[in-house]
Amino acid sequence: MNGNLKSAKSAETKTLLHSNPVMSRLNKIDDRAVDERTAAYGRIAAKVAMFLLWTVAGIMIYLLLDSRLFSAQNASVAFSYYAVKFSASPMQIGFFAGAGIIAIICQLLAAFVRVTTPVTGSIYSLCQGFIISFLIFTVLQGKEYFGLLALIITIVVVMTMALLYTKGIIRATKKFNMVLFTLFASMIGISILLFIGFLIPVTRPFVSLVMGNFWISLGLTLLSIIIATLFLISDFSMIENVVENKLPAKYEWEAAFGLAFTVLWIYVKVLDLLIQLFGNRD
Repeated sequence: MNGNLKSAKSAETKTLLHSNPVMSRLNKIDDRAVDERTAAYGRIAAKVAMFLLWTVAGIMIYLLLDSRLFSAQNASVAFSYYAVKFSASPMQIGFFAGAGIIAIICQLLAAFVRVTTPVTGSIYSLCQGFIISFLIFTVLQGKEYFGLLALIITIVVVMTMALLYTKGIIRATKKFNMVLFTLFASMIGISILLFIGFLIPVTRPFVSLVMGNFWISLGLTLLSIIIATLFLISDFSMIENVVENKLPAKYEWEAAFGLAFTVLWIYVKVLDLLIQLFGNRD
């Protein structure tokens, strides 16, 4: 009977979208460790911490460059980020854009080329730290406390969802995964339609009007936070699947990066929410 329960549990985990895009490939893995070390919760947690420490390193690198290099440049380029006006030098913008491009490339490599995850996941986390530091110390200059507030909210969200999962209050059932897939697909569809509409001259003014609306922008940010928060449940379930089904230890990297990816996603969207709500009050 115990074997049947394990088989049923294994079958349940292999759904269309059981985790975030980074970890979705783990659904299709049926690789049992025979003569090698199996995955363990402790080592996955250590790897998650390592990825997050790389994010901290990215923050420190930006601060170092800002004090030694960027501060000597003329902040001649004016921008508006969720109605928060700020200025930056062309060099800062170039570094910021470069970090964003590298992060996207590394995210895709980590998702589809598993053997690269220890390296590409680390570089992605480093770039995310750089981007976060730019938002906090350049965009929010004078309101850096938003970064700390977003961190506190993110920790509370992650700990709450972990508690709900460990207590069995929320589980990644088939219905849960379908709802999550629908929300995620809807968000992607809206983003694609808005992007295409912006490229078409006739519809560009309408798209700009829609995206410039405070309540629509706020609603999309809240939807992103909800989706990212629900992905935590899928991530916890996938990590449990990796460990309990005794997959080889090599899959720890993919599981750990998937969770770190979601945590960083939540943090950035919470920071966006705070900027929209309070950033332009002055």
